[in-house]
Amino acid sequence: MSDALLQVLISGLTLGAMYAVGAIGLSITWGSLNVLNMAHGAMLSVGAYLAFSLATTLGVSTWVALLGAITLGGCIGALIYVLIVRALLNQPAFEVNVVIATIGVAFILENTVLQIYGGYPLKQPVDIDGGFKIGSIFIPLRSVLLMAVGIFIMLAVAAFLERTRTGRAVRAISQNKDAALLMGVRVGRVFALVLGISGALSAASGIMLSMITTLSPGMGYDPMLKALIICVLSGLGNLRGALIVAIAIGILEAFVQFTLGVRFALPVLLLVVIVGLIWKPTGIFGRRDAVRL
Repeated sequence: MSDALLQVLISGLTLGAMYAVGAIGLSITWGSLNVLNMAHGAMLSVGAYLAFSLATTLGVSTWVALLGAITLGGCIGALIYVLIVRALLNQPAFEVNVVIATIGVAFILENTVLQIYGGYPLKQPVDIDGGFKIGSIFIPLRSVLLMAVGIFIMLAVAAFLERTRTGRAVRAISQNKDAALLMGVRVGRVFALVLGISGALSAASGIMLSMITTLSPGMGYDPMLKALIICVLSGLGNLRGALIVAIAIGILEAFVQFTLGVRFALPVLLLVVIVGLIWKPTGIFGRRDAVRL
């Protein structure tokens, strides 16, 4: 029984690290722009396919394919700002318009992937083989890599936001965009950077997911739903909360899959969301804004 629990814990931590990377990408966009990027899931798929193409077409090494796909994912995110978000920035219904526009971007990206690669599942060549044993439990090196990469990315994003001047500008905009603008913060440049970071994190999450499943054009829907669940439970825009909730969700999902079966994992997560929002409508780590009338 202890071996089974250890296996569930390892699976849960692997899932949690993967979900956390995607959730932080979604959360940082909400925190600074106050919008949900509905192309997040499609960008996740694009990142995974970019790594596939770099490894198969160009024949580069695993690490080069990883870094190249993450970089290109960041460029796509920044391009979304330049081509779409910037034109909507000063419109009255900015938040709603961006949501609708990014839904359109999601369809464009998904259909582009479908036309180029087809709809059949593909195996991700960017992978790590081998593993080691703890007692009778075999631990794949892939799981260790995913956890290590996830932790590194989360620490890097946290350090960027807390210790760099640009990171402080991002946090200033998330608190009050107009005040940040008056203080000389280049809001447009920061927005482009945030969407670039979100795109890079989406690509990283997609590559991590494709290592344990398969490549398919619609592979980003389920992770985006999980990322949205994590953001809502933690409180939209709360990065530390997203990390904690992502790990908890990963462990819970692994436990439910082990005890009840795979098909019960999503219903249980949705039930947790309902109970969590009834208990704390602003999220577990969210704060209610005070408004002076």
